[in-house]
Amino acid sequence: MKSVKLQQVEKALLELYPSLYRLAYSYVHNPDDAMDIVQDSAYKAILRAEDVKKQETIKSWLCRIVVNTSLDALRTKRKESTGLENIPDAGKEDAYEDLDVLRALEGLDERERTVVTLRYFEDMKLSEIVNVTGENLSTVKSILYRSLKKLKVTLAEGESI
Repeated sequence: MKSVKLQQVEKALLELYPSLYRLAYSYVHNPDDAMDIVQDSAYKAILRAEDVKKQETIKSWLCRIVVNTSLDALRTKRKESTGLENIPDAGKEDAYEDLDVLRALEGLDERERTVVTLRYFEDMKLSEIVNVTGENLSTVKSILYRSLKKLKVTLAEGESI
């Protein structure tokens, strides 16, 4: 018989799957890699379901697992890189409509991109972002506003070209 916590985690995984996929994709920019990350994250979450203290924190706990798994995948990919340039997949269609914003997001460091993605693409509250990132509230606010300034400058520069 499944525990209550495991059932809650499984239910949250099913409900949040699209959101978790978008979060992973925002890091790796590859649909297959993003799917692998979500699958690995789901596996980790199911194994550690008993670690969840409150049902209200499951969403941020799952997002944190996806962010950490994404960062691990990026680190592994960098180590395995042979120095060859990444060749984009031919015929791949981007799921996002505003490519300028996505390119500007790539100019942010990992912490900044995580906060902006969680806030504006996943519509999380600042308190939820605090739980995902492990930062304190004032740090999350600083990162968010600094990132927005950077994005504004980057996008304004793109318009003047």
